[in-house]
Formats: sequence, structure tokens, C-alpha cells
Amino acid sequence: MSEHAFHLMILINVLGVLGIVVWHLQGRSRPTQRLVAQIIFFIAMTTSLILAQVMPFRFDAPHLEGSAALVVTAKILWWTHLSWATIGFVRLYIVLDGRPKQARLIQDLLVAVVYLGVVLSVMAFVFGVPIGTLLATSGIFAIILGLALQNTLGDLFSGIALTLGRPYTIGDWILLSDATEGRVVASNWRSTYLLTGAHNLVVLPNSVLAKQSITNISKPDENHQIMLGVRVVPTRPPKFILNVMLDALNSCNSIVHDPAPSVSLANIDAAAINLELYFRVTSPAERGLARNEVIDLVYRHCLANGLVLAKPPGSQTTLQETTSTPMPLPSVETLLETIPMFSELTAEERSRLAASGTTRRLATGEKILDDGQVSSRLLIISVGIVILRKNGVDVARLAPGDYLGEKGLFTGNPEIYEATTLTPAKLYELDKEAFEQLVAERPTLVDDLVTSLSNRGTQQDSEAPPTTTSGGSGIHLIQAIRSRFGARHV
Repeated sequence: MSEHAFHLMILINVLGVLGIVVWHLQGRSRPTQRLVAQIIFFIAMTTSLILAQVMPFRFDAPHLEGSAALVVTAKILWWTHLSWATIGFVRLYIVLDGRPKQARLIQDLLVAVVYLGVVLSVMAFVFGVPIGTLLATSGIFAIILGLALQNTLGDLFSGIALTLGRPYTIGDWILLSDATEGRVVASNWRSTYLLTGAHNLVVLPNSVLAKQSITNISKPDENHQIMLGVRVVPTRPPKFILNVMLDALNSCNSIVHDPAPSVSLANIDAAAINLELYFRVTSPAERGLARNEVIDLVYRHCLANGLVLAKPPGSQTTLQETTSTPMPLPSVETLLETIPMFSELTAEERSRLAASGTTRRLATGEKILDDGQVSSRLLIISVGIVILRKNGVDVARLAPGDYLGEKGLFTGNPEIYEATTLTPAKLYELDKEAFEQLVAERPTLVDDLVTSLSNRGTQQDSEAPPTTTSGGSGIHLIQAIRSRFGARHV
């Protein structure tokens, strides 16, 4: 070896060792900088090998003594840096592709292939090991190992298929054909981890997951449809019942209204009309809340329109339950009984309060209250839907049994929402005089009013669908209500 080539071999070895030190110092947190450094060192080492007329792809009988040992170490270092530069490109591509977690399995497999290829190349081109004979000899061992690791290899290749097919990504909510569902939180070469709605972690082998039908609820987004079946006694025409169910859905605050919910008449017989209610929610976490509210609103709208829910199929029904005579509409006393702050009143007190009220009918789009208006009446919705808006934006929807205007009536404070009818509606109005005698006779009613107003204010502060507004802290509410009704302090 000439003196010039000897110096180049020393330079290559120094560059190789220095590159390893720099590679470790940069760490995994800076893949781009690490790749740039590797490329620089690799180019410098390749140029030096070419100038020294040493080909890393050609086997020369190695001598592990003297200057020839520098050639062996130079080739090994060159192959090592080649593998690291290749792995750097793979990892950088995955990061730029925005799927570092989802492609972890593919990344690990590619890294393993690169390292295996480099090891075999070093054995063939540096030490002259006959790779063909080695692979043939290891074939029998590979067969034995494959049979022993059959299940593990099945999980491995199933994981590869799932990763390449991309039926889901980390963070997606999926539903399996065996009714298992949850959010994908992790995936590796053997298993996939699902976090269920019950906050349990389900570990599924990839081979089991690959054999099932997968529904990705998160694609194209988590907005998805729910169906709820309802049976109603046919006391009114089917179209009337269908419109009542539509009103129930349109008054719901927990569902998506674009696209609009829909109702389908499934079938009819002498005992019931079967309807299917279709509505959408924004995510799987909202399904329980939305279903609960829809069921509550179906009951309230049926009660407000004289409809009766039918018994399950196969139940015994009486002639009265299947008659075509509509049920009577709920009275004001019935509506007052469903309102928490009036539920503790006696039947006589509720009757007296209801007798002092008036009925008001409104068409679609009529304004009930303005933003900033001080209401002098409590407005209880008997039929229809009322929508609350703030600065032109829909805030909440009120259904039969809800009420508004209590902030101005009980505390004298202005409303912060504009209230408009979304459908034809009927309201019961109770003015201040209707409550003055009750407050005087029942001082504890003030506490009930404060509790009700505070609870509704707390709902509003927690970004729940606000159905009204509160009037401040408990002490201020007590003072405002007592001042408003002239009640004496106790």
C-alpha cells in the first residue's frame, strides 16, 4: 500500500469513528440534523475510498495485520455509515409523511432489513464468507423457527398488512364485527391497543384483528348517525306523529342539525306505529348524552301532543290503549309539576298558580324575548320549539316543559339571549302577581328559586346547552328575589 493510500485509510477510519461519535451526540430528537451529518461523513468516506482505489463492493483477501487492517476497518465503517444514512432517510420520510406512530411497525421492519443487509454485505465483501452456502444451510433452521413462531409470525405479517392497508390510524375510533369498539391508542409488530368507552385497554393480536370486519367511525370524521326506534299508539294520523318526532329531534341540543335529523315510518298495525329516528352526533363520546336527551324529548313531545307510547310487541294491550281517541293535552298544573322549582308546591298551590296564567299561541319565527329585555312574565313552553340566539348564533333549543324569562321576572335583570319560535308554539304565561302571594305564604320558595336559577347558571358556565341564565351568586339572588317580591328577610 502506498503512503498516500495509507494516509487515506487513516483518514477514513478517523472519519468513521468521528461520525459515530457525532451520530450518538445528536440523538434521536433531531433526525434531520443527524441525517445531514451522516450524509456528509458518508460522502467524505466514499470519496476517500475512491481516491485510495478501494472498492467496498469488492472482496479482497483481508489481512488483519499492519496497514491492511486499516482497509478492513475502513470498509466496515463505510458499510455502517451507509446503513445509518439509509435508516435516516427512512425515518425522515416517515416524519415528513406525518405518521411517525402509525408507521412504527414498517419503520422497525425496514431498519431490520437494512441492518441484515449490511451484516451480510460485510460478511461477503469484507471477510469473503459464502453467503449462498450460509443461507442454504440456515434454511432448515428457518423452517424449524417458523413453525415454532407460527402465531407470532402471523401477528407480524397481519400487522404489516394492516399498516399497509391503513384501515385505521392512531387516534381513530373503530368498531369490530364482534362488537368490540374503542379508540386506537397504540400499535406494534404484534398487537393493537384499543381504549374502550368504559376506559378499559383491550389488547388485540394483529392476526385476530385482521380477520374481523373493521368499521372506522373516525373516517371521514367522527360525525356519525344513530338510529332510535319508537312505538306510538295510533291515536293520531301517522303524519302528525311523524311531525311530533321531528319536533323532538329538532329541539335536541346534543345532536348535529346539519345535516338535519330525520324520521322514517317503519310499519303500522292495530297496536302501534313504529318509527325510526335518525340523528347524528359529533363523536362516539356524545352518543349516550344524545340518546338520553332524545328519549327525554320524545316523551315530553308525546305528552305535549296527547300521544301515548305503545307497549313492546307481544305485550297484552287493552281496548282503551288501542283506541283511536287522542289523549288529552297536559294541563298547566302538569307542566308546573315537571319544573323543579315548582315540584314541591301542593296541588292546591299549583292549581292557584295555573289559574292566574294565560295561554299564548305563536307562529313560526315569532320573537318572544329580545336580548337585553327585562321579562315580566315566566313563559312555559307547552307545545313547539323555541330557539335561543346570541349575536345571531344559535345557542340552545327549548322543548315542551322548558321555560324562559325567569331572570327578569324573579331578579329584574335583563335577558342575554334572543328567543324566537322555531315551530308553531303554545306558551303559558305567569306574571309577577301570580307569585307574590306564594312567596309571602311560602318563604322557602325563595330558596327553591335560588337553587333552580343557580343550577341553570352552572350549566351555562360549564358550556352545557344553556336553557336560561342565572342572576349571580346565591346571596345576591336571594336579595334580588326578596326585593323584587317585597318579601321580608328571615
